[in-house]
This record gives sequence, C-alpha cells and structure tokens, in this order.
Amino acid sequence: MRIGVLALQGDFALHARALEKCGVEAVEVRKPIELDGVDGLIMPGGESTTLLKLMDAWDFVPALEKFHGAGKPIFGTCAGLIIMAREVESPRQFSLGLIDVTVERNAYGRQRESFEASGTARLDTGPIQLEMVFIRAPRIRRVGPGVEVLAEHGGEPVMARQDRVLVATFHPELTDSTAVHRYFCDLVERSKTAP
Repeated sequence: MRIGVLALQGDFALHARALEKCGVEAVEVRKPIELDGVDGLIMPGGESTTLLKLMDAWDFVPALEKFHGAGKPIFGTCAGLIIMAREVESPRQFSLGLIDVTVERNAYGRQRESFEASGTARLDTGPIQLEMVFIRAPRIRRVGPGVEVLAEHGGEPVMARQDRVLVATFHPELTDSTAVHRYFCDLVERSKTAP
C-alpha cells in the first residue's frame, strides 16, 4: 500500500513520517500524474489560499476530482479540510466539495491563539483519547446528513468522515500518536478490496 502526501506546502513531511510509523510507504506528491501511483492521499495543513494557488498552477483540481471519483480515500487536515469542504466561510472561497460540511477559516483566531487539547475520538477500535493540536484552525460549522462525526472538542465536531473522505480541524501529525493515521490507513486498505 502506498499513500501520497500532497507536498506543495505545509507540514507534509510530518504526515509522511506518521505513515511510515504505521508501516506504510509514504509518497510525496508534487505533480498530478503522481496520484496515479498511490492508493490514498493526505492533504496537509498550511495556508488554504496559498495551497489553492499552487494547486491551480499545477492543474491539480481535475486530477483530485478524478482521484476521488475513482473511490480512493483522501484525508484533509486543517487547510486540507478547508479545500475539501462543501462550503467555506470567512471569507468564502473555492473548495472541492468532497465532504458535506461548512467550514469557517481561522475560526479560533490567529497563530497566538493556537492551542492543544484532548478529546475522545470514535475510531474502529472504539473510543480513544486523542491529543489535538489546533493551529489557526478552522471550525466545522455545519455537518451534512451523510457525514459521521468521529471526534469533538467543546461540543463541536473536529474530525469527521463521509464515505472515503476523512477530515480533521487539528494536526494529528504533530503528536506522538499514530491513531488517526492508522485509521486512515485502514480506510485505504478496505477501499482497495471493496468492489
């Protein structure tokens, strides 16, 4: 199994390291053609408007839509979530609409308002405690009927899944735990055997 990490901007190297801790080959994806060689994709945090400009320059949008249409799982954290959301607020901007959520950018404040918290996530192995790092994090303001909330903080969803799309407002790659990455790896593994 090979999982790609979009390596245009953001903390892609830490996601790759987390995947390697899970025993999975991580591939840094810098060109759309490289999506053909991976079974799943992580879209890391960073700055969503910058990431969109880079994606546009390399013509990534049609390639990502094709990747999603082929049933390959995608995991977006922070800016990756913003780019995959159905709707984006504060301000409104283009997004891929791959998961039925409305997200508000930088909703917790600026860099100095970044924080760490712990919360319960409901993953395949049952409820587990997760350390969560929020850096200029977005907030999920609306969750569509087909979306499953997997973790909350302060009564708000911070991790969710719709079919083969997984999103988190926090940065799991900045903790020692590989639980979230293992969950995504399992999702990718199951998708390879599904009809």
